[in-house]
Amino acid sequence: MSEQSKWIGPIATIALSAVGGVIFYLFWMVMAIPLSRLDNSLLSAILWILAPLITALGFAGGAAIAERRFRGGQNRYWRIYIWPLIGCSAGATSTYIFGPMLIVFGMLFLGTASIALREIWMRSGKRKSI
Repeated sequence: MSEQSKWIGPIATIALSAVGGVIFYLFWMVMAIPLSRLDNSLLSAILWILAPLITALGFAGGAAIAERRFRGGQNRYWRIYIWPLIGCSAGATSTYIFGPMLIVFGMLFLGTASIALREIWMRSGKRKSI
């Protein structure tokens, strides 16, 4: 197997994961925008808490699809989910101070970075089951 073909799986995993994260973030926006107009502070807080959770579902879903294609689906969805959940939560938390609508940049950047870190971790051979 050539060196180029070894990188197709990890790159595809990162790319599909990022696409899944964007799609699920857009799904959250479609849900959140009409509900935020109700002017209910408790509902607004719940929606902002759900943003990284839902976005991480998309990242993990995209990675799981690539995982099935390139690795035979050896890892369970929830083992994948923890990586983008940490990345999206850190991204949302770190960018919230600049305005809540800017959390998308933090979540998408750190969510993608967390999947990339997972791929590096798995390619290093240290842990095959995470």
